[in-house]
Amino acid sequence: MSPRVYFCIAIFCVLGALGLTVSEFVASKFMPATTFNVGAQFSLINHKGEPVNETVFQGHPSALFFGFTHCPEVCPTTLNDLALAKQDLRGDDALKVYFITLDPLRDTADVLAEYIPYFGPDFTGITGSEADIQALSKSWGIYAQKSDLSDGGYNIDHTATVFLLDSKGQFAGTIAYGEAQNIAVKKLENLIKK
Repeated sequence: MSPRVYFCIAIFCVLGALGLTVSEFVASKFMPATTFNVGAQFSLINHKGEPVNETVFQGHPSALFFGFTHCPEVCPTTLNDLALAKQDLRGDDALKVYFITLDPLRDTADVLAEYIPYFGPDFTGITGSEADIQALSKSWGIYAQKSDLSDGGYNIDHTATVFLLDSKGQFAGTIAYGEAQNIAVKKLENLIKK
């Protein structure tokens, strides 16, 4: 090959490397971060009446579920499934479970204090004002819609997903309602290992 061909190949390689470097720089400056952020800052109370905020999800892996104590099926089933899954973790109590009410008018701290301990000592109920609960649930993308019952009461149709958070309080996955228990346990084991 002639020196001219080598020169052209060298120029092509330099321009390619320069183009890659520039594109990486532009992407890092102008493209959004690749992390998936959900949730927002909040100031609510737990089922013991103590103030809690978003830092409650830090320092340990967490499972987070939005629901309400008058829920006829989905909420107690989901919380019970999480309690059983925690038993399957063979004594690893690093995982904390948080139940955030979607019905703060009925689910006061006192009501949650009677409901939450049934599921286990690593379960925490969270409530607050209606506006604060709505803002928090919206920041997690939770669907919640009241529907009137014939007896004058109401039910709440809502998202039934369990959100998994790593020890930094960052989104790390989900467990779907009705997901096979062995798969849910494996997800929790993987979460704890992170």
